[in-house]
Amino acid sequence: MRIIIAGGGIGGLTLALMLHQQGIACQVYESAAEIKPLGVGINALPHSIRELAALGLLPRLDEIAIRTRQLTYSNHLGQQIWSEPRGLFAGHDVPQFSVHRGRLHTMLWQEASERLGAAAPQPGQRLVGYRQEAGQVVARFQSPDGKLEETTGDALVGADGIHSTLRASLHPNDSGIRWNGIQMWRGAVDWPAFDEGDSMVIAGDAVTKLVLYPIGPGETSSTRLTNWVIYAKVAEAGDAPPQRENWSRPGQYEAFRHLAERLHLRFIDVGQLIQTTGEIFEYPMCDRDPLPWWTQGRVTLLGDAAHPMYPVGSNGASQAILDARCLADLLAAHPVPDALAAYEAERLLATAAVVRSNRVGGPERVVDLVAARAPQGFARLEDVATEAELVGIIKGYAQLAGFDIVR
Repeated sequence: MRIIIAGGGIGGLTLALMLHQQGIACQVYESAAEIKPLGVGINALPHSIRELAALGLLPRLDEIAIRTRQLTYSNHLGQQIWSEPRGLFAGHDVPQFSVHRGRLHTMLWQEASERLGAAAPQPGQRLVGYRQEAGQVVARFQSPDGKLEETTGDALVGADGIHSTLRASLHPNDSGIRWNGIQMWRGAVDWPAFDEGDSMVIAGDAVTKLVLYPIGPGETSSTRLTNWVIYAKVAEAGDAPPQRENWSRPGQYEAFRHLAERLHLRFIDVGQLIQTTGEIFEYPMCDRDPLPWWTQGRVTLLGDAAHPMYPVGSNGASQAILDARCLADLLAAHPVPDALAAYEAERLLATAAVVRSNRVGGPERVVDLVAARAPQGFARLEDVATEAELVGIIKGYAQLAGFDIVR
């Protein structure tokens, strides 16, 4: 068996490592000519870290990431709505990690290159077409100089992101990328550690939200590389998103200063944090409608190519890793067509549910609930929202996304 993987992001590389562990030959083709540590912070939840731990990657993760201890939701005045332990501190058998996406990606690329040897991931190879014939798939890739190369395998997995070429081929009438009108401004900066240097905070009101957490060691023992995100609605849902080339364009503080100034947190000066940041980036918050199917013959989708979702609830990378584990295990146990069918049956509906939940705020709906009922803050939280309401949102999402603790 030989599996062709189009896309060398987090999902594609994790799949390659898992297939290699199972003794299944594979080859990753990545369209980017050079692998750079791009992006800012992401979170990987325990149900996905458990799969990376099975690959022996916990020591590497500890070198580049932060074991998340606590998550707190508050309003824009810093009044606490909900706080809970995370990862090992919540009773999981593995941590939750907060990490720079580029550092995680680079680590996975290095591991795949070392472990796969001659079958190391190949950069600068963009999928441009494929055909299925005689129980095999022939995939065609193009290098930056225009040279075309064909390769044959038993299956083709499209792990090529939200702009997936393979998804477009399988679903030419797909409704396309959906923008909810929310713009995100993001950055990461070396900053004095807050709350022991291993906690996440999500704070806001009906207008804007701040997501704040450390993603790596700092330049000194008292600082951390700290990721921040501010987001707000700037257009109507359904409006055309910014052009693709503007998805990660440099941002200017003046464009969202008024949003930062709404946030009054006792432990941090949000405006100073942002103004100290060397690079600010803008992103539209986009996803796609869940698909009716992912698989056609010996071709299927994985990760953002299959189910791109809004970045709430810390589930984008985590769900891609879960896809990879499911697919690798099934390929090791069944003939390719049966494995792909079983993979779709197990993962499609589960990820579609997360996509739909994220569209209405995911667990961050606790902030929206309190903001709607007490826009100027509150004297007593219990006068604004019941514990049952908050538990229903937070724990309901954890159960839906598959990272709740089953005792």
